[in-house]
Amino acid sequence: MRLGLKIAAATAGILFASSAFAQDIKIALIAGKTGPLEAYAKQTEAGFMMGLEYLTKGTMAINGRKINVIVKDDQLKADLAKTLLEQAYNDDNVDLAVGTTSSAAALAMLPVAEENGKVLIVEPAVADAITGEKWNRFIFRTARNSTQDAYGAAAAVPASGEVSIATLAQDYAFGKDGVAALKNALAEIRPNAKVVFEEYAPQNATDFTASAQRIFDALKDKPGKKIINIIWAGQHPLPKIADLKPERFGIEIAPGGNILPAMQIYKNYPGMEGAVYYYYAFPKNAMNDWLVAEHQKRFNAPPDFFTAGGFAAASAAVTAIQKAGGTDTEKLIAAMEGMSFETPKGTMTFRKEDHQALQEMYHFKVKANGKDANDLLDLVATIPADKMPIPVRNKR
Repeated sequence: MRLGLKIAAATAGILFASSAFAQDIKIALIAGKTGPLEAYAKQTEAGFMMGLEYLTKGTMAINGRKINVIVKDDQLKADLAKTLLEQAYNDDNVDLAVGTTSSAAALAMLPVAEENGKVLIVEPAVADAITGEKWNRFIFRTARNSTQDAYGAAAAVPASGEVSIATLAQDYAFGKDGVAALKNALAEIRPNAKVVFEEYAPQNATDFTASAQRIFDALKDKPGKKIINIIWAGQHPLPKIADLKPERFGIEIAPGGNILPAMQIYKNYPGMEGAVYYYYAFPKNAMNDWLVAEHQKRFNAPPDFFTAGGFAAASAAVTAIQKAGGTDTEKLIAAMEGMSFETPKGTMTFRKEDHQALQEMYHFKVKANGKDANDLLDLVATIPADKMPIPVRNKR
């Protein structure tokens, strides 16, 4: 009888161990699906799911464990983002989380990851503070940061001759970080260029007449090249500024890259140059080829800015779990520090010091005559990661 109990107990132990081994891998994906950045959030989700599909060869499993993605909408609200992440770690028992769309919401989530001792992959929020002064060891970012945007924008500025720049940015973390980062990047790689004026407008601004006038007044009498650098998320102010004819004063506009619908207006300004994080036609690799072809087939459009970001976050998660041999947090962190992983943009590497993904950016010129609605940009140059000396800003 005792032997029978021992055998039963041992068998139960084996069954329990095997069922524990086969437990789903749970990942929370938190995004601002309600509000003005809804398009960004939808792209992140689509890219994340397509990334998991590609990297698991359609099985949606890693080492025999099914991947269960729990999607949550933080509505771009910092307090809600924080609560949703707490619920994901404690109630849903997720192994790791990915998010979110707004930098303010992402910043609110960082301490939650630390308190719960679980990994948070930040995608697509860009505020420098996320991998800077607000960072903790559980935070990894696949998204580019404001400084990487800034180095891309700086690299697109002429390397010789006097250049005066005025910035137009939104009056919150994203805009302010972006301007500060641009000034630092110019000092580092384009010392011939100077930011001579900064204009900040409300996030939801629609009338830019007064802003433009202040910018024109600041630039119009400057010698050399004169550029308005626009750092903006959401409905782009480019057409409003262009309607006020900055060319009267020899002033050019340099918009950052954006999602394809926002860049449709760029077609009216052929030859305009700037820098972009991702544009579907630029990277040449098998992963991007698959993403472009499959996205076109499924959504009748090429993949966009944040689709590539979501895909990159999926690649980071899958690569880390495979390398760590599971979802133990300490093993994940050890695997991810210094880890290189493939993305539609090519190879990214999590820098060991601050867990920021180092990655290329692209210098573009707007096409004169694209063959269709989304054939918008020509590649001037790929800006490699090692040409962007992004400072380490966190305190370890």
